Amino acid sequence: QVQLVESGGGLVQAGGSLRLSCVASGGTFSSDNGAWFRQAPGQEREFVATISRQGFRTYYANSVKGRSTISRDNAKNTLYLQMSSLKPEDTGVYYCATSPYEIRPGMSPDYWGQGTQVTVSS
Repeated sequence: QVQLVESGGGLVQAGGSLRLSCVASGGTFSSDNGAWFRQAPGQEREFVATISRQGFRTYYANSVKGRSTISRDNAKNTLYLQMSSLKPEDTGVYYCATSPYEIRPGMSPDYWGQGTQVTVSS
């Protein structure tokens, strides 16, 4: 029912910045929590950040804390992930996700996008 489409990925040099977007359709976006995950080459999927329904509460993985900002615009049904001071280890496929339940690092959200590739060169 819920469809999520990411955009904004690409190739960036280490130290640069990037902003990812995720547009949701179907369901009720403002009723769901949002999150970003990523999967690096040869590694398991890992949690990046999550945001509450109205955007009042956010939580970040230690690996991106201080360099990333998750946000949302419920009027536009859109999630965002801004990243700066990018490192080669940030390389991977980034997925947005939503769920009516609180999203935690060890849990799998209900709805997923197809992902967008982020490559950070050294």
